[in-house]
Amino acid sequence: MAKAVKMADIAKVMGVSTVTVSKALSDQKGVSEELRIKIKEKAQEMGYKTASARYRERSGGSGSYTFGVIVSDRFLAKYESFYWNLYQEVATAAVQKGCFTMLEVLKAEDEDKLVMPRLLGERKAEGLIIIGRLQETYMEKLINQVDIPFILLDFTDRNGSYDAVVSNSYMGMYRMTNYLFDMGHREIGFVGNVFFTGSITDRFFGYLKSLAEHGIELEREWVLQDRNQQTGRSDVGFTWKLPKKMPTAFVCNNDVAAAALVEHLQQEGYRVPQDISVVGYDNYQPPGLCDVEITTYEVDMSGMAEQTVVNLVSKLSGESYKQGVTIVDGKIIYKESVSAINV
Repeated sequence: MAKAVKMADIAKVMGVSTVTVSKALSDQKGVSEELRIKIKEKAQEMGYKTASARYRERSGGSGSYTFGVIVSDRFLAKYESFYWNLYQEVATAAVQKGCFTMLEVLKAEDEDKLVMPRLLGERKAEGLIIIGRLQETYMEKLINQVDIPFILLDFTDRNGSYDAVVSNSYMGMYRMTNYLFDMGHREIGFVGNVFFTGSITDRFFGYLKSLAEHGIELEREWVLQDRNQQTGRSDVGFTWKLPKKMPTAFVCNNDVAAAALVEHLQQEGYRVPQDISVVGYDNYQPPGLCDVEITTYEVDMSGMAEQTVVNLVSKLSGESYKQGVTIVDGKIIYKESVSAINV
């Protein structure tokens, strides 16, 4: 049996990157029309077949696909189960479309050593979903090697070049900070390693937007880290560092950080919300971490998962879909971690 032609083979002949070939064949932006035509002609000449075409040949035209799903174990540390739940939503949405999923959890050492996902080598998946931002060098190598349609979930690449589905982090945290201002707070801190992930960065700038609109300057000492910057772990190799002068409220980049902060504040003698108000993000509060129900911005996980699966099925079947970054909105869930103060 003749060896299947890969995008990398076409890229080598054309003298371009695999990413350029992928964009040309899937009609994505970032490739000139002239080059797109040349790449498609060369692909046809070399006998290239898309993953979906190969699969239809094997399955007799079935519309059922198998999706590989990868996530780094950095996001699956103790308490941090948001991505486990997001994967379950993806698996459920896939089944509803008659598709299946295979999960591979990337070990930290595999990311460091640039070891590619094993499910890609086994060539059992027709499409790929990447949940959570991977290390930049790893991500670059993966994108250059992947030979099947893929979608990023809960993050985007720096240039927005690839299809992605994300929550509305910027506006979500903007609304949460505005809510604290509405409750009379003027001294508001932020909790999260600002540049650890793109979503945390977006949430930080949403917080800054609200501060600026209320005429409040950023207090650097009120921006607290919630994890070890190198490992991403919040339960190992990390300790809280509270400022000498405390704000009256904190917005936290997720509910895990919010719950952990509440626990630490209580250990230090503060009452939540009587002394300090705390809000989170995600609406996923890990059980048993703190005894206060945290007001939060609910991420529409099922909506994000469904949109991801719908887009990937469309890519595989050749149907039209909204390319680029898809933003899924959420809503504020009011609980008991915020108290009003006198203006």
